[in-house]
Amino acid sequence: MGAESVPRREVVTGRPRPSDRTTVPRPAPSPEPPPRVDDTVRKVMRQQLRAGLIATALLAALLGLLPVLLRVLPFPGTASRVPPAVWLLLGVAPYPVLLAIGAWYVRRAERNEAGSTAPAPVERP
Repeated sequence: MGAESVPRREVVTGRPRPSDRTTVPRPAPSPEPPPRVDDTVRKVMRQQLRAGLIATALLAALLGLLPVLLRVLPFPGTASRVPPAVWLLLGVAPYPVLLAIGAWYVRRAERNEAGSTAPAPVERP
């Protein structure tokens, strides 16, 4: 049992590093500058943020005004029951507004992405 040689255990966590004597060839710098993808991505992100904030503001303004509208509208003689106009205003009216704002946002987002398609960066060997 004691005469056998036991191989040494090694923990491998990545590629082997080159020794100090070997040099790793570095790619030659390219004469033309790489395309600026960062500017295009930032522009698209700004446009998408603007569209999202506009959609959120429209939703907050239109749906946030429903309680004000219900408070302002006079409903004579309705002390104990809720008039059907309130049910229609709360149960039906918000959905076309939500669908319209959602459709507008999707069209705007697709137009933003399609209008700023940047060429993919070229990988050099």
